[in-house]
Amino acid sequence: MARWQRVARRIRVPLGFLTAALYLYDLGQRAPQPVAVAWSLALVLPGLWLRGYASGYVKKNRELTMTGPYAHTRNPLYLGSMLIAAGFAVALLSWPVAVMLAGGFAAIYIPVIAAEERFLRATFPEFEAYCHRVPRLLPRLIPEPNPKDKSASGAFSLSLYFSHREYNAAIGAALLYLSLLFLRPALGAFVHGLR
Repeated sequence: MARWQRVARRIRVPLGFLTAALYLYDLGQRAPQPVAVAWSLALVLPGLWLRGYASGYVKKNRELTMTGPYAHTRNPLYLGSMLIAAGFAVALLSWPVAVMLAGGFAAIYIPVIAAEERFLRATFPEFEAYCHRVPRLLPRLIPEPNPKDKSASGAFSLSLYFSHREYNAAIGAALLYLSLLFLRPALGAFVHGLR
């Protein structure tokens, strides 16, 4: 398991590029449905917001973040990524893309989360109590306050958001939506122009 966790950390980004290639291939096979693209926003926009919101709280490896979205779920960044990915699968109405995304998330994020939790447990003594209060992935609607730490009032930091370069998720989503709207018609015009 530890070996796969190291592999999973290394292949996260390349697997994303492979999924994007499948996405673009699938996009070339059939035109996206405008209604599906519109519905996809109901997942993508909250996913982008959650990732951005979480990145403005997290101080990786320096302190255990338990405020903001981390008072609702221990993994808001991964949950946001899953919402974004599901939104783009909806936009294409593509079973192959949906299956690849689900399989990729299971293969990558289950071991990555387990490794991160081992690190957090070893680094922060309060992590175990935090785990009992806050679910791993599916969020609590109402956060349970940390009974031992009344000072945990962390606030969103725009500088953390920028230092984590979370704006890249919004840029990537915008590029994928542009591909949905313009790439297929442009490729069609190019192919017909060659004939």
